[in-house]
Amino acid sequence: MNHQVLARKWRPHNFTEIVGQEHVSQSLINALRHNRLHHAYLFTGTRGVGKTTIARILAKAINCENLQDYNPCGVCAVCTALDEGRFLDLIEVDAASRTKVEDTRDLLDNAQYAPNSGKYKVYLIDEVHMLSGHSFNALLKTLEEPPEHVKFLLATTDPQKIPATVLSRCLQFNLKRLSISQISEQMAYILNAEKIEFEVSALRLLARAADGSMRDGLSLLDQAIVYGNDVVHTATVSHMLGTIAQQPVEDLLRSLAENNAASVLHKVKEMAELTPDFASILQQMLYFLHRLALVQQVPAIAEADDDADILRELSPLFSAEKLQLYYQIALMGQKDLSLSPDPKSGFEMILLRMLAFSPQKTSANVQKIAPTIAQKSRSAMVSPTEVRAMPTDSKIANKEAPVTANVRLTEVDEELSWHEIVATMSIVGLTRELANNCILEGVDEQQCRLILDPKQAQIRSPRSEEKLQAAVQAYYKRPLKLVIKTEAVVADTPAVQIQKDKINRQQDAVDAIDNDENIQALKANFDARIIPGSIEPVQNND
Repeated sequence: MNHQVLARKWRPHNFTEIVGQEHVSQSLINALRHNRLHHAYLFTGTRGVGKTTIARILAKAINCENLQDYNPCGVCAVCTALDEGRFLDLIEVDAASRTKVEDTRDLLDNAQYAPNSGKYKVYLIDEVHMLSGHSFNALLKTLEEPPEHVKFLLATTDPQKIPATVLSRCLQFNLKRLSISQISEQMAYILNAEKIEFEVSALRLLARAADGSMRDGLSLLDQAIVYGNDVVHTATVSHMLGTIAQQPVEDLLRSLAENNAASVLHKVKEMAELTPDFASILQQMLYFLHRLALVQQVPAIAEADDDADILRELSPLFSAEKLQLYYQIALMGQKDLSLSPDPKSGFEMILLRMLAFSPQKTSANVQKIAPTIAQKSRSAMVSPTEVRAMPTDSKIANKEAPVTANVRLTEVDEELSWHEIVATMSIVGLTRELANNCILEGVDEQQCRLILDPKQAQIRSPRSEEKLQAAVQAYYKRPLKLVIKTEAVVADTPAVQIQKDKINRQQDAVDAIDNDENIQALKANFDARIIPGSIEPVQNND
């Protein structure tokens, strides 16, 4: 028996087998149930989403001799003939090869005659937008008032090219692009039925490469099966597609979040050893940056995502401005990649451009003052100090009065705030974000107690708490246990203070420009004006 490609072998034969187009299949089932069939249907959508397949199923359903739950039975003479391509009352036409008006007239001349064996004579015109203007005019009258026994099923990838007069006479259904999950789940179902070994991560790579098309996805799956010798593994699929697995892209984004150029270049070097398609890697980065931006604005989106854990981990590492900047640089970098001496160097320059133009990291600003604070802390190491618990506003927190802990802690300056303490710690990424969104409740011989802002509860994780506890122990030079409570904070967290400092610096810069004598003279003599949003404070690199 000759081999049949998966896209044809697993083509749906009834409405229940259609993937991802429930809004269309349910509407057609309801039309069949209530006998409210339109005389002309137009199915639109990108390639490989099921336009022609749904049209054939509908042609089968309206002629089926024994509908099962308003689905074609698949066993009657009509269904069998239609599946085998010998049903005379289904006239299937490729408009791309029959664009002339004479072809359309010849086609419609037979419309007046009754069906041969079915209830309806069905005209299925694929890529209908390819018809000429005269052909559309010839079709228009018959399309408007067809005989009782005629149905028109039109399919197109470009409905904008169809005249409005034709569109107005059709019942239009827009088919959706299929999601990565829908395509990969269908692939898994097919491979299980075919008894072929596979890895889920490999199917996701294929589904992403399919770009919303089930047919393209199944064609790639056929290629992967042959390439992998009847197994579909991530490594072989990556080599076949010229892509890399998801993990290196995640590591690359972490390095970018930390502004670590050495780590970024090291990751690129590791990727280059796999001889990947760097344009495809850039596409994966764009895909991740887009989802991270969505999760930052609407955190609930992460819950429905297959990579929810990764998105929740990476999201706090980037500011909204940095995500937008990185996305734009990566988007524009796609055009420059083909102009670079080689893809690797072009990809490296795109990443270095992200680091060069990255908004100044708040933690970097804090690190600039860290040496001064550390020196101040060392100069204060002369006598034991008394650390008091932070006072709490009883009207807000409704707590008991704070207790003063008379604890003898050496080598700690009592004047340092939690903001300054965090600045001296060697922590980055999610750990620093956690520290910056806490306030210090108190320190004693056994514990360091922090209060976390409830609005930032999602950044808390066992790994970041473990790293923060190690940093606290290193700072206080004692094995303290870190205790973090999530409740309303009554003082500004370091993150809030950093934001206020940023706003104050911006306002100082605006005031300095407004009050500058030269600027005032330019305004008075030349009708000059300051462009809103163009003033930025000068970064102090001392």
